[in-house]
Amino acid sequence: MTLMKTELAGLKLHGRGKVRDIYDVGEHLLIVATDRLSAFDVVLPTPIPNKGKVLTQMSAFWFDHFKDFVPNHVVSTKVDEYAKELRQFREQLEGRSMLVKKAKVFPIECVVRGFLTGSGLKDYNRTGQVCGIALPPGLRDSDRLPRPIFTPATKAETGHDENISEEQAAKIIGQDNIRKLKDLTLSIYSRALDFAAKRGIIICDTKFEFGAIDGEIRIVDEMLTPDSSRFWPADQYSPGKPQPSFDKQFVRDYLERINWNKQPPAPALPDDIVRATSAKYVEALRILTGRDLQ
Repeated sequence: MTLMKTELAGLKLHGRGKVRDIYDVGEHLLIVATDRLSAFDVVLPTPIPNKGKVLTQMSAFWFDHFKDFVPNHVVSTKVDEYAKELRQFREQLEGRSMLVKKAKVFPIECVVRGFLTGSGLKDYNRTGQVCGIALPPGLRDSDRLPRPIFTPATKAETGHDENISEEQAAKIIGQDNIRKLKDLTLSIYSRALDFAAKRGIIICDTKFEFGAIDGEIRIVDEMLTPDSSRFWPADQYSPGKPQPSFDKQFVRDYLERINWNKQPPAPALPDDIVRATSAKYVEALRILTGRDLQ
């Protein structure tokens, strides 16, 4: 079943993001990853089959993999372990939902870039910097950076996230918090980069969200998915040009080719792009986690 929007009658809708529908179920939140896809911060009208399941199942894998390094907000991803009033919605929840603890989420995206591409490349070509961080001259598209860089951004439910400096982020959430989140972001990325490399995947960049539960910093929302990361096949890596990918960059490239102005409403996607994008998401799950889609 492809799911563009959940309809869970009787539950309190907490909010709908670009991809996830969130319900307040008392002590916890119920997060459901739909098959919506956003590109250039606009939600497209065409769902991508299995996308929400991939996002949930990949996030669950990484949350568990890193649980001894950084705690997370997950209570369960098994519908059979949900309260009875939630189990009636099994068809919409199976494989694509998480019951999570409520957290006070920090209002910034923690972005880490290990390679130069995308908006970072445009910034670098214009200024020699990425988000105010000076880089060596002569870098090309997809070159590995001398070391990963932390480039936070503001979060937007609709419209564009905005890159900000570390100093600006500190003014929003405090110097001590931004220092902790930067250290966590860079450490998780380094570990994930090594893990993925052994499976033939380069994690070009990614973004994390963190929140506080009872004063403890935890990673929340999603983790190292094709929506929040750029995944490149290592055996095809060839710097100096854009790379093939296992993420929604495939859709971005298509939208660039048709010269969409990146303003709503977004165009519908053709069937071949939808099928190929879905296949890329599922393949990323299989390669990185060693698991088939459930």
